[in-house]
Parts: sequence; structure tokens; C-alpha cells
Amino acid sequence: MNLIETTRWRKYRVGDLFDIRPTKAYNLTNSKLLDHGTVPVVVNSAYNNGIGGYSTLNATEKGQMITFSDTVDTNTIFYQANDFIGYPHVQGLYPIGEFAECWNEERLLFFASVFRKAAFTKGFDYGNKFRRDIAIDLIIKLPVNDRKTPDWDFMDKKISMLKARLNTEIPIYIHAIKNIYNKKKNIRNWGKFHLYDDDLFVIDSGTKLDRIKMTSNNPSINFVGRANANNGVTDFIDKIDGIKPYDAGCMTISLGGEYLGSCFVQESPFYTSQNVNVLIPKHPMSDYAKRFIATMVFKEGRLHYKAFIDELNRHMKTDFTILLPIDSKNRPDWDYMENYMRRVEEKTQSVIQNLQYHNNI
Repeated sequence: MNLIETTRWRKYRVGDLFDIRPTKAYNLTNSKLLDHGTVPVVVNSAYNNGIGGYSTLNATEKGQMITFSDTVDTNTIFYQANDFIGYPHVQGLYPIGEFAECWNEERLLFFASVFRKAAFTKGFDYGNKFRRDIAIDLIIKLPVNDRKTPDWDFMDKKISMLKARLNTEIPIYIHAIKNIYNKKKNIRNWGKFHLYDDDLFVIDSGTKLDRIKMTSNNPSINFVGRANANNGVTDFIDKIDGIKPYDAGCMTISLGGEYLGSCFVQESPFYTSQNVNVLIPKHPMSDYAKRFIATMVFKEGRLHYKAFIDELNRHMKTDFTILLPIDSKNRPDWDYMENYMRRVEEKTQSVIQNLQYHNNI
């Protein structure tokens, strides 16, 4: 994909373009608010455009607005096309100033992209939250025309081109993914396991470090936080005297927050933030088997537990279970897990190569 020339772009302060304030929310519990209606409720989520469910109540906010959560990281910046219901800690961007009447869907989508990118480079996370006061003073860059004002025509055309491309390519991506996961699995020969069972892991509470107090003068250790990208690694920090890092090959799991259940095999020594447990294998276990288990952990976590309501903290060492294939002795079928993940890997690599060819990358 061709890079966009940005040398003529102009810097803008976000607070000069938008008034940022909390969205209007109902003072209700989630069980009463998310009652399976048709009006989207935008919550503190980085998934599904921030929509946490639907309500029968009237919308509190008009569509064509950018929202983000001030209690997590910058992955919650989204454009909301439709009227919606606000939520505590969900901030809305309301156009102000001389350009207040200039924004349309394409331009807001363009702005959301540059806004997210500018914020992402600052390294916000659960410990260093992307607050409203920070967002107001954030400096972003927009294309400008010969009059040194925002080049709305450029934004319109760029987003329209991307929409047209996505309308063509998304079906290709969906078809490719279905080719990997299109077969239903027979789970009659599967069993329930606690992660602390004899065949699985020691569940360690992690180092519970605060990233703000860490240094990065001579970084050598990964720092794993409550994240779902980059294997959960949110930074690269200095080794701390007296605190031994966990070994590569251990697994991490996020116990709460928006990325509840995110589970990864760590490829390098690491420390962890608060609310990240470490799974230490009790017996030798291949990375393929670990990745299979990580997938089942994530699926179970997202299916039966709820961020900020019923999180994994009190369940990990008690009643949290996952399904795994079993052998004739009712023990985890390690060969099945390894062979299955190898096949997934092979198919995924083939799909990526085909997509790269299609996009002339």
C-alpha cells in the first residue's frame, strides 16, 4: 500500500477542534441497561466498535461522533455512525470552532485514525490511562490545502477509496478465515480441566509491577500488561535487582479489564503488571499445545465472564475451567493439540501469502 505524503500536513490541538466531555449515561446496572434491544450502548471496550450490548431505552447521544474510554488505553477510539447510549468513562468528541459544521462521516473516520495513531505513540495503558485532559492537549496532524485549512476533499476521497477497497477485500478475508476454521469440532472426546490440574500449570500471581515506576535506560526484559496485542507485551524495561523475571515459555493471562482472558505464550523473559497471572507448565509442553490452551482460555474467559463485573480474579484458582481434547486415559491429548495447531499454522501462512499476493505487498 502506498504511503501518504504528510510533509504539508498541519498540526492541530484536538481541544481546538472538539469539546471533549462524558457521554450521557443511564444510572442503571448492566443487567437492566443491556436488555437486548436495538439501541447500541458504547462501553469501555476495545472490541466491536466499543459497543457492549443493546438496550430498549432511548439513545442519549446522536451518531456521527468519535468516542473513547478514559479508563483504559487508546484502542477504544471509535467513530459511532448511529445514535447510541453513553456509559460512565466514555468520552465524546463534539465539534467546536470554525470547522464545527465541516465534519461528515468520512472526515470523522479520517480524524479518528490520526487521533488513534497520535495517542497510541504515547504508550497509554491501564496504569497510564488516556484521560480527557490528555486528549484535549494532544497534537495531531491533518492534511491542509493551499489556504492552510483542513483539506476536506482529500479526506473525503481517501476514506471513500478505502471503503471501496474494503468492500472488495473483506469478503476475501472472511472466506480465507473460514477456510481455516470452517469445520466444527467433535467435542464428545473432550473433558473439563482446571488450569491448576496436575497435567497443566502452576498458577502464579505475577510480579504485579507498576509500569510508571519502571525504567528503560538499558532495557532487556519484556513487560506484560493487560493487553491483547503484541503477545500482551506493552513495553521493554530494565531488569530489576532482586526480582527474577519469568522464563520464556511461560504463559500469561489477563484477569480483568477490557482484555479479560487474553492469554499468550511468552517468547522472552518478562515481568507482569497488576492482574496478570502467569501459567507455569508443570510438565514439558510444546508451544503448539500452549497456544491451543491459550485459545481455549480466551474463548472461555470471553464467553462466561464480564469485564468490570465478574472478572477472572476470584475464579482462576477455584472454578475456572476449559475444555480440552482427551486421550483414552482421560488426560489432555497433547498430540491432538499439537497436530491441530500445526495445521492451523500451515493454513494461516498459506492464507497470508495469498492475501499478500492479492494486495501486491
